[in-house]
Amino acid sequence: MIDARSGYFIAAIASVGLHAVVIAAVLANWQPETKKTIVQPQYIQAELMELAPKKKSVKKPKITPSVDKVAQQREIDKRRAKEKKLAQQTLESERKAQLLKDQQKAEKARKDREEKQRKADEERVRKQAEKAEQQRKEQALILAKEDKQAANSYLQLIQAQISQQWNRPKSARRNMETLIELRLVPTGRIVGVEILESSGDPAFDLSVEQAVRKAEPFSELQRMESRIFEQYFRSVKIVFNPEDLRL
Repeated sequence: MIDARSGYFIAAIASVGLHAVVIAAVLANWQPETKKTIVQPQYIQAELMELAPKKKSVKKPKITPSVDKVAQQREIDKRRAKEKKLAQQTLESERKAQLLKDQQKAEKARKDREEKQRKADEERVRKQAEKAEQQRKEQALILAKEDKQAANSYLQLIQAQISQQWNRPKSARRNMETLIELRLVPTGRIVGVEILESSGDPAFDLSVEQAVRKAEPFSELQRMESRIFEQYFRSVKIVFNPEDLRL
């Protein structure tokens, strides 16, 4: 009995000692008390359903292009872009070339029209000039013919006037002939007499010169047109022979 009590006592002392140790340890590691929240789980009534078996989806493997194919596609895109740009440049060049060609064609047509008009104008002017020249020549011929007729009339008057004053010498023969040149002025006066061809007989030549001097002035020349005088009477050549007096 005494042994049972002793054992119980020892056990109690050991228990107290153990609790003291535990309490000391708890006090040594004491931390503020934290409020604990307890979540109660909700209970869901589940029913067992028989489902058809799901088909497993098969994922297709993702094909990743290789680096070479990417580079090759990039080169293709670059080449196409270059070809497109080149085609646009070619089209623009062709458009500009066609525009320039059209402009040159229009310019050539304009120059051709101007050249044609210029030639037509030149031809018209040339024909007008030819016509005017032909008319001038015709008028000149008519005027020359009229002047010649007027000059012949005046020469006949001078010839008659000199013939009236010429006394042929006794030594005159049929084959004698003297050519003289008279230099006149518009008043009809003689300013010079020159024997161009002698008859060989001084008396015959002298009679010719004396007859000319006695016949002046030739007043008819004063009524003459100046152009006729300058052309026909500034210098007059006269041939004297025993049978006739010729101008």
